[in-house]
Amino acid sequence: MTDRAQIPHFDVTAALICKDGKVLIAKRPRGAHLEGYWEFPGGKQEAGESLESCVEREIAEELGMRVKARERLLTVHHQYPSKRISLHVFRCGIVSGTPDSIQCDALMWVSPDELEAENFPPPDRRLIDVLFRKKGI
Repeated sequence: MTDRAQIPHFDVTAALICKDGKVLIAKRPRGAHLEGYWEFPGGKQEAGESLESCVEREIAEELGMRVKARERLLTVHHQYPSKRISLHVFRCGIVSGTPDSIQCDALMWVSPDELEAENFPPPDRRLIDVLFRKKGI
């Protein structure tokens, strides 16, 4: 059995960006861990960076738009065979720009009801189960 302390841990952020009753999702690029899965856009926290700054930076890099982290919604913990993650989810407001698939294979605006039909990694699936059971997210 592998000792949890030996498995690397990463803090990762995800942005919940909503517009006109729909939420933005991104398809993980070829060659990436879990390629082809849909996810809420975001990425890995860098050393010395706040989680809010991380999600804002990641959205700028991946989607070419500026967002503001408005509210921390929840954190989902998950262990993959080779790493552990804590996925910190933020409701983000659009500051400027429109999303472009710079570092992902595709983008899609979907209604909360449409999320069930897409293929998401386990942490994102748990996020969907928790957040979208409540109305108004």
